[in-house]
Amino acid sequence: MKQSWLILGASSSMARAFARAVAERGADVFLAGRDMDDLQRIADDCRLRGAPCAEALKFDARKPKSFDAINDRLAEQDGMLNVAVFVGSMPEQAAIDADPALIDGTVTDSFTGPARFLQGFVPLMEERGGGTVIGIASVAGDRGRIGNYIYGAAKAGFATYLSGLRNRLTRAGGHVVTVKPGFVDTAMTWGLPGMFLVASPESVARDLLRATDKRRDVIYTPFFWRWIMLIIRSIPERMFKKMSI
Repeated sequence: MKQSWLILGASSSMARAFARAVAERGADVFLAGRDMDDLQRIADDCRLRGAPCAEALKFDARKPKSFDAINDRLAEQDGMLNVAVFVGSMPEQAAIDADPALIDGTVTDSFTGPARFLQGFVPLMEERGGGTVIGIASVAGDRGRIGNYIYGAAKAGFATYLSGLRNRLTRAGGHVVTVKPGFVDTAMTWGLPGMFLVASPESVARDLLRATDKRRDVIYTPFFWRWIMLIIRSIPERMFKKMSI
């Protein structure tokens, strides 16, 4: 069956790698974001890699009026509709502490904006009897840490939303994959202190495709972050609140 992938936040390094991967599988690719020139360059590359159709679409998580045109365009597509959500922003916690107004944008970009979009898009998928949603959460959402607890809270909320959406979409034959990346070599993480075991966007993209093919519910990428976060979650709160991790 013909496959179409809508990729939200398509200018990110992980999203680019994923777009190339699904293009090589022969899927139509719709690249949504704010930088139209950059998205058009990615679309050109996807067509060279095998995508029969690759288009750039305007999307801004903070501007819900941009959502309708995307839904209308994807409704024109035949076959199965899929969506991968890479949208998010992570200001430094110190900047948020100095200016709490930054909380609104962080939560909108990382949780409420994508969730609001999906609430309008998923009915299209249900009408087609399936499809896959890939949602990028984060290991930061597994436990509140002093270094990025606002971002972590937003991603925890998005992960919970995806869990409920998975329950809903399963009833229509579809599936939702919640992805919790550790440190990935992206613009968001470049230059941050304390980085270790950094994964490439290409390795993350391979993990996403594997999880989609196997209909996995929740994955950590790279895989060892599951065990790292298990240890972090198991630290008693009386000890954890004194740690700087």
